[in-house]
Amino acid sequence: MPRSVNHIASRARRKKILKLTRGYFGARKNVWTVAKNTWGKGLTYAYRDRKNKKRTFRALWIQRINAAARLEGISYSKLMGGLHKAGIEINRKVLADLAMNHPEAFKAVVAKAKSA
Repeated sequence: MPRSVNHIASRARRKKILKLTRGYFGARKNVWTVAKNTWGKGLTYAYRDRKNKKRTFRALWIQRINAAARLEGISYSKLMGGLHKAGIEINRKVLADLAMNHPEAFKAVVAKAKSA
């Protein structure tokens, strides 16, 4: 009895991966083995960079807060320490947004932190 292989399913699996690698350069888009490896590595990078995105945004917010705070004559660390002492619980994302888009509100927050 001849060996039975489900060629329809295996071909569909390959087509699915090749469809996902459309737009890649050279053999990465049309050679099955290369495309499969490239796609798999891309998933690894995507997972890693979803974590790194959080780090980079936090770093950006801190830089923006520090720059705005120094214009008000206070360092980032002194500002954050003052906010903690004053009992103002505001996260860095919102604080950076205030610093960029609402300088008057940021000045008020800095004043509270300085007084604490």
